[in-house]
Formats: sequence, C-alpha cells, structure tokens
Amino acid sequence: MSHFTSPTRLSSSLIKKLKNRVSNPLLSQYRSFTAVEGHRPVIVHKRSLDILHDPWFNKGTSFSITERDRLDLRGLLPPNVMTSDQQIERFMADLKRLEHKARDGPSDPNALAMWRILNRLHDRNETMYYKVLIAKIAEYAPIVYTPTVGLVCQNYSGLFRRPRGMYFSAEDRGEMMSMVYNWPADQVDMIVVTDGSRILGLGDLGVQGIGISIGKLDLYVAAAGINPQRVLPVMIDVGTDNEKLLKDPLYLGLQRHRLDGDEYLAVIDEFMEAVFTRWPHVIVQFEDFQSKWAFQLLQRYRNTFRMFNDDVQGTAGVAIAGLLGAVRAQGRQMIDFPKQKIVVAGAGSAGLGFLNAARTTMARMLGNNEHAFESAGRQFWVVDANGLITDERENIDPDALPFARKAKEIHRQGLREGASLVEVVQQIKPDVLLGLSAVGGLFSKEVLEALRGSTSTRPAIFAMSNPTKNAECTAEDAFSIVGENVVFASGSPFNDVDLGNGHIGHCNQGNNMYLFPGIGLGTLLSGSRIISDGMLQAAAECLAAYMTDEEVLKGIIYPSISSIRDITKEVAIAVIKEAIVEDLAEGYREMDARELRKLNQEEMEEYVLNNMWSPEYSTLVYKKQ
Repeated sequence: MSHFTSPTRLSSSLIKKLKNRVSNPLLSQYRSFTAVEGHRPVIVHKRSLDILHDPWFNKGTSFSITERDRLDLRGLLPPNVMTSDQQIERFMADLKRLEHKARDGPSDPNALAMWRILNRLHDRNETMYYKVLIAKIAEYAPIVYTPTVGLVCQNYSGLFRRPRGMYFSAEDRGEMMSMVYNWPADQVDMIVVTDGSRILGLGDLGVQGIGISIGKLDLYVAAAGINPQRVLPVMIDVGTDNEKLLKDPLYLGLQRHRLDGDEYLAVIDEFMEAVFTRWPHVIVQFEDFQSKWAFQLLQRYRNTFRMFNDDVQGTAGVAIAGLLGAVRAQGRQMIDFPKQKIVVAGAGSAGLGFLNAARTTMARMLGNNEHAFESAGRQFWVVDANGLITDERENIDPDALPFARKAKEIHRQGLREGASLVEVVQQIKPDVLLGLSAVGGLFSKEVLEALRGSTSTRPAIFAMSNPTKNAECTAEDAFSIVGENVVFASGSPFNDVDLGNGHIGHCNQGNNMYLFPGIGLGTLLSGSRIISDGMLQAAAECLAAYMTDEEVLKGIIYPSISSIRDITKEVAIAVIKEAIVEDLAEGYREMDARELRKLNQEEMEEYVLNNMWSPEYSTLVYKKQ
C-alpha cells in the first residue's frame, strides 16, 4: 500500500516516520485489499460463492484444500486441485476448440472471437487472464490491443457484459469529486482516460472508446507489472458527433452532440481535480483525444499533474526510436540523426507530436541551443490533406507553424504551397518517409516509386497509422516497389516478406507498447512530480539502443514483443535515471529520493523487478468486517 494517505505531497522524512505504522503486511493489505505485487497474504472479507464470483480473488480449481475449508469452498469446486500451469494448459486447449463457436456468425472475425474468449476469462479469473496474456504476449497483444481493439470499440455497445472501469459524463458535472469514491481501490497507480473522440483512426466512437482504455491497461499489467487492482480505465462521455450512434437505440452513451469550448474543459478539469484529490500520486495517460484537444490538454496539465498523452508523446517516442535504429541500419551512428531528411505525412496530434519530439532530439544532438532548434526544424517537410505546409498557408494550425517551410526556399526546391506528397518525395529525395495520416494506402505506387530516388543508401518507410486498414502502405508494397534495402516499420503488425534467395524483408511494428508501460513504471518508481521531455527522450533512446548492431544491419529496428517485460524494465530504468538527473525523483514507498540516487545499475534493476507484479495466486485469509 502507498504510504501517502492525504492529497498533499509528503516529504521523505515524514514517510520514514510513517514507516513503522504501515510496516505490518496484514494491516497494509487490510487497508488496500491487495497483496504487494502479489506475494503477501491477502485479507478478504467474503467467502463461499462470493469469492468464486470475484475475478480479483477467484482461483477456480487452484484453491488449496486448506483454503477451501477456510473460505467455505469445500463442495463448491471439483475435488481435484490443479496448478496454475495445468489451468493454462486446459484453457489453451479449450480456446482452440471454442474459437469458432465464440463467433456471432460469418461477420464476426476470428480475432474478435478470441477477444470474447479472453474477456470471459478476465471476467472470472483476473490472475489467470494475465498469466495467459504474459505467457502468450506476442500472440495476444494484437487481440487485446491494436488492431483488434479498434473492432472491439466499434462494437462495444453490443459486446458489453459487465462494467470494467469508470464512466464520467457531462451529466455528472458537480458530482465527480464524490463519484471517485465509488471505485473500491484505496490506491490507484495508473489511469488511462479517453473521451472517445478519435479512437485509433476510426473517428468518434463515443462511450464505446472505453475499450481502448481497458486494452492499454491490460498492457500496463502484462508489460510493466502494474498491479491490476491498482489500475483504472476511464471514459469521459461528453456526447458524440457520430450520427450513426446518435440514432442507434442500443448505444450506451449520451445521445447528444459533443460539448465544446469552456464547457468541455470544465468537465475535464473537474475529472482531473477529482482523481488527483483521491489518488494524489496516480499517473494519468490521455488516449485518443481528437487533435484539437490533445495538445491543449497536454499543455494545460503536464506541469501540474503526473500525466502524458500517448498519442502525442508515446507515438513520437516510438517513431524516434525507430528512426534512430534506421540511422544505425545505414551503418552510421545515432548522432548522425540530425542529417536525416524526413517527409512527414499527417499533421494531426500524432504527427505534430512526432515533429516536436524529433526536432527536440535533433537539437539536443546539435548542442541544444536556439541555432540547433532552427537547424533541426529544417530537416522536415510536412504534408497534410491540403499538401505541403508552407508559410503561405492560410489559417495554418499554430502548432504546425514551426514546421512550415519558407515559400522562397521551397520554390528553389521546385515545390510550392500545397504540393502533393509524390511531388515532395520526388524533389526532396528523403531518407525517411513517415506516415501518421490515418489514410490507408496514402503511400501509393507513385509515391513509393518516387522514394526509389532517395539519396539514402537505405531509405526508411514508417507507415505508422492504426489500425491495419489505415496503414499508409503494406510491407509487401514497400519492399516490392522501393527495393530490398528499404527499412520498413508500421503501427500495426505485418508479416515479414519473403524476398527470395533466402532473404527476408523484416517488418518492424512500431508499437507504442514498447514505451508507454516503461514510461508509466519509471515515473511511478521514481516518484517524479511530472513526466518531463527528458524522461520521454531517455525512454526513446533506451529503446533505440536495445537492438544489437547485427540485428539493426539486417533491418530489424524494434525488438520482439515477446521480450516486452525486459524492454519495459530497461525503459523504466532509463526514465528513473533521467528523473534523478533532473531532480524530479521523490522516491516510491520505502525507497526515498536519497536512497534512490545511491543505487548502482544492478541494484536499480533489482529495485524495478521487485516492484513488477507477477500473476501468481496469493494466499487468501478471511477476516470478518
């Protein structure tokens, strides 16, 4: 349990004074109803069928004989006690048999059927769910997260069976401060919140966007070891502008048009005040807010609360890590990144988030001064739905203005305001073509043929839009049209491409999953007051350095998802170290800031690993309330 019990921030000395008062494990668990990372006995206040119906505590056939007696379960379960490994084996056998039967019909794809089965396991036995997810993370991450989560969100009103998370709506204004106490957990470490306005590349899905918050937190648990009893998915329902949902009698959300302006901000402000009042050290990740609000909310809260926006900052970090890997794939050092010519397709929240982060990375490498920022900004050409963005653009987005090319300069390059993507690629001959446009197929045959003229010996294509149908191009198109030397990355998974003669075109998934769990875990364990640009930068650079030189020269710039817990551990360590350097770290639990600074590399790894929850059944002890 956290040693923080009031909304105010406690000093390290006060924490030490409180240490003895909360050192008793059973007393601590009584107050937070959960074992510390799953390794201590847990006090429960229910028995019999109530335990079996509670997914947080249910073990199914794994309850020992003594627990069955202690919790009044004898006779309510088959007599054979099974190990968790046996349970997994039985579940996997059933999964293969049930996949087809779980489908609602020909229109229900296999991935959605698998999601249904996994969700049912989640509903009845949370520990087993995460044990399966971690054991098969490479196979099931695309089911609980992108791309399948997009399909889940589109159909969520029909898929809804039992509540998971919290819903705050425009109708709850003035009540949110009391509403947060309806959530049973006294400690929440991580919240993922969405308003459903821009779910992946699927647009406004209203209240059905809760699926993205649930999916993200599943990965926080599986990858970062955040205790599942201390996570909270949140949906803020301010209405929807999706006319289909407004007319759907089965839609579960508010059937009214979205709030806007000051009314909208008042709802988000009230939510933030409420959650940080009850859980002052929680970390809030904003997810899939439409571009017009993503940047504004980030700037509004980032210097006051522990929060970040994964679409703006996480996507940018993963893309930068990939670009640094692409530089290494050319046989060059990462310090050469500022020399890369980059054409970016898309100027929404993700695109602009990438541009700001990439410019900052380049500037740091060039000396981190005003001249460095100006020089870095000249390495980008940004194309949106209206073509190349220049300073001649009318009503230009203020956030895009720093990346607008000067008209006189581009005229000398044979370009103009509004030039098409293919024209820009033809004239600039970029090292990197990066898409965050949410327009499937935007990198057409003509665009890819133009990229063959790149001045780079190994051009890179980043088709980063999700879900799969919104990818700017496929891996097969990239390798077949541009050539075997191309480095390819995408937001959603593609299969590797057989190039013949024993050669493989490697498809790298630039999944935000590589970074956001480590950013969250590192922030939590550092006790940092905010999530700084430096911490995000450290995370990206850590991911870029994770691959070996041999792997990178083969075109492999992102690691295997199967290594995600080790990747997350390394990213978390990098984030903690940067928080210490920036004097932001305040420590976590009994590890105060001074002790945190003393840890060497081996001790830091042990500290992080010891605070990563693993899905092991805890011993349950009944205590009457």
